[in-house]
Amino acid sequence: MDIKEIRTLIDLMKKNGVAVFKMEREGFKITLKTAGAVGPTQYVTNQPVFSVSEPGALPAISTEAPASTPAPAAPSAPAAATGGIEIKSPMVGTFYSAPSPDSPAFLTVGQQVTPDTVICIIEAMKVMNEVKAEVSGVVTEICAENGKPVQFGQTLFRLK
Repeated sequence: MDIKEIRTLIDLMKKNGVAVFKMEREGFKITLKTAGAVGPTQYVTNQPVFSVSEPGALPAISTEAPASTPAPAAPSAPAAATGGIEIKSPMVGTFYSAPSPDSPAFLTVGQQVTPDTVICIIEAMKVMNEVKAEVSGVVTEICAENGKPVQFGQTLFRLK
């Protein structure tokens, strides 16, 4: 690494507000710190992801990106307003009610589901994740719209 590359790194640090930059390459080690950087120091690490599906439950540990691993739907406690069970989205992504555009929907109102019933697909980061019901009941409402984005914890279905 020559002085020209180091100056380029310093310019990039100032431009992007990076306060500390460390690099090791083939026996070469460099640490750069800027005095005028605005904002907190940013570190990029590969740490395990922790998630808790229910209050009081122990955290599950995953070393993969959360959206690339299919996660079970986290059923909530019975919904007070409807007297039923809500199945919520286990991740952020695009909701699909059928396996393909020309296939029938996984679920219809009035249909019986078991814990192993596939209820939808959520696409996250170009990965199609099948979501299972994880509870038994009869579908009373389909709350998500096919092909539309869903958020983590958003209600997808209501059961009784």
